[in-house]
Amino acid sequence: MENYNAENIQVLEGMEAVRKRPAMYIGDTGERGYHHLVYEVVDNSIDEALAGFCTQVDVVINPDGSLTVQDNGRGIPVDMHPTQHKPAIEVVLTILHAGGKFDGSNYKVSGGLHGVGVSCVNALSEWMKVEVRRGGKIHAIEFSRGHVTRPLEVIGECGEETGTKVTFYPDHTIFSCHQFKWDILTNRLRELAFLNKGVSIHFRDDEGDSKHEETFRYDGGIDEFVEYLNQNKKALSPVIHFEGAKEGTTGMVQAEVSMQYTDSYSTLEQTYCNNIHTIEGGTHLSGFRRALTSTINKYGADNKLIKEKDNLTGDDMREGLTVVVSVKVPQPQFEGQTKTKLGNGEVEGIVASIVSDRLMTFFEENPSVAKTVIEKTLLAARAREAARAARESTRRKGVMDGLSLPGKLRDCSERDPSKTELYLVEGDSAGGSAQTGRDRATQAILPLRGKVLNVEKARMDRMLANAEIRTLITAIGCGFGEEWDISKARYHKIVIMTDADVDGAHIRTLLLTFFYRKMPELIERGYVYLAQPPLYKVERKKKIEYVLTDGELTQKLLTLGLDDFEVKTKDGEVMDKERARSLMTLLAEIEATCKMVEERGFVPQELLSGESAQGSGASMLKKEFSSLSAYGYVPEDWFSGTLVKLLDDVRAHGKTGLSIYRFKGLGEMDADELFDTTMNPEKRHMLRVKLSDAVAADRMFSLLMGDEVEPRRKFIEDNALNVRNLDF
Repeated sequence: MENYNAENIQVLEGMEAVRKRPAMYIGDTGERGYHHLVYEVVDNSIDEALAGFCTQVDVVINPDGSLTVQDNGRGIPVDMHPTQHKPAIEVVLTILHAGGKFDGSNYKVSGGLHGVGVSCVNALSEWMKVEVRRGGKIHAIEFSRGHVTRPLEVIGECGEETGTKVTFYPDHTIFSCHQFKWDILTNRLRELAFLNKGVSIHFRDDEGDSKHEETFRYDGGIDEFVEYLNQNKKALSPVIHFEGAKEGTTGMVQAEVSMQYTDSYSTLEQTYCNNIHTIEGGTHLSGFRRALTSTINKYGADNKLIKEKDNLTGDDMREGLTVVVSVKVPQPQFEGQTKTKLGNGEVEGIVASIVSDRLMTFFEENPSVAKTVIEKTLLAARAREAARAARESTRRKGVMDGLSLPGKLRDCSERDPSKTELYLVEGDSAGGSAQTGRDRATQAILPLRGKVLNVEKARMDRMLANAEIRTLITAIGCGFGEEWDISKARYHKIVIMTDADVDGAHIRTLLLTFFYRKMPELIERGYVYLAQPPLYKVERKKKIEYVLTDGELTQKLLTLGLDDFEVKTKDGEVMDKERARSLMTLLAEIEATCKMVEERGFVPQELLSGESAQGSGASMLKKEFSSLSAYGYVPEDWFSGTLVKLLDDVRAHGKTGLSIYRFKGLGEMDADELFDTTMNPEKRHMLRVKLSDAVAADRMFSLLMGDEVEPRRKFIEDNALNVRNLDF
């Protein structure tokens, strides 16, 4: 008590507060938070587009790992702030809760409402440089970790051109992720282009040897978004679009909806408010659902397509539906700091009114489409009733509600689900080894026989008629469909453990399809994992090691092989160990790529010369072979056999005294080996399955597991040369 007084009370101001607790402002300091920095800057440009002043946004990952966002908006104000007595741009970038979006005069709607976005990016960046084109002058200012390092100054003339250019380099002492990823940023930038028709977003990656460049512009807006989402599905209706605006308590609320029915058995609902992806939905989604249900019921009853006994539900009416709901709200209220659920009560009624009026008109003008939608709904209802009957039948036998666990499940003794693990094991042989070697207190084993049903092509009633699916549902314990209850999960780790071959990958994909389509909350909660069994057992001087991948084995052999082995340049100069190891790694990559190319019927030399270049496979070869010049070699040294022999010699030297055994499946390991390598919490490697992008996941599952063959064939052809971990 004597040491606790006023001087112990710390006050963190501005940038220091953000740097001390970054997760409070951007979510986390991992990959998600690292990319969130980009979104904050881009969203400012998009807010300019929403206000009608921006048509072009350029995003560039620079060679040094920094990132630039440039727009042709009005430019951040650079005149002196009346109360802060410093340039407005400095106020915006260094003071929290400072911005132009509070009074609604310059931005009627915007995503950034708290004035903390770009200032947080500044605080969490090792450096930031900003240029503003405004009033005929180019103004520049620079910062480091939120503090000005170069005051605002005029550096040139720009005529009538306006806009803002922000370049920043995230502080790697704060973030565990140290590189921007093309795929992650592409998904968000494409999404923003869909949501803001007519705005062009140009994205370029100049970092490293592999260059990417793409422009996103969709004059069809969210109609094109729905078409993009349904690329791998068979459409049952055209894209149905309606929009409208109604006055709310804080200003005009605009709503835009695009929807399309497909022959899929799943539903995809993407909702946005002021371009923010409201992952948890909210009042705009509930308004749409309410209107859809009432409109289909009314139209169906009025036209004698639906009878009272049909007893349709909202879920029935949404089966096979893909919908994008985008609203613009002057003063949105989001539940939680993460902005994932819209809370404005009035929005529900506004969206419901707009959808009801427009959808009823569409049905009356397009009766054949309305009939198709209602027929699909009736089929979904019958399947639901059949599934309910199947559940009732199995419940009477004590199955599906946990009263009678499946006979082949070898359960654990612990009853606290936060401490238990369920291993889904491919085959009875591996299941036997896992059962013998497991920790019986916390680890349960469920052997799976054969391929699990592909739920992408099956309705609920057919799924529940499948013995393996019923066994899975019962073992997990959460119920299914209308009776789903995540709190009843019997295990908080569900581990998919399959062989490291094509069949194992197929079973893994089938199980992931089941969890994603029918039990997505398991993935959202982080309950689903992939086991990583080793491919090799390596013994040297009576010491046994297990190696996970071919690449890891190659690295091990090369490291051992270089212990007392000299590698020389073409000119006869002896390389130091680090450079030699780097060259050997490159040669191993070239060998793997050439082998992959040849197995797919191509000739590496021809791909390299461009005579029969095939997309990314050719670019991969060119990138790897061009890197040889850093060691004084050229591609001809590989094709003549000089570098091939060098690689073989080093690898052979590394194998001296080693005994290497490759596991062809889990069943080849005895119980102790399987536990020590794959199930022991202190030694095992596992991957947690994450759901970072629902749109990308939905498209991929539809592509790989759906009925449409042509998109899947094209995907395989386009990516054949990129496949690395494939057994033959």
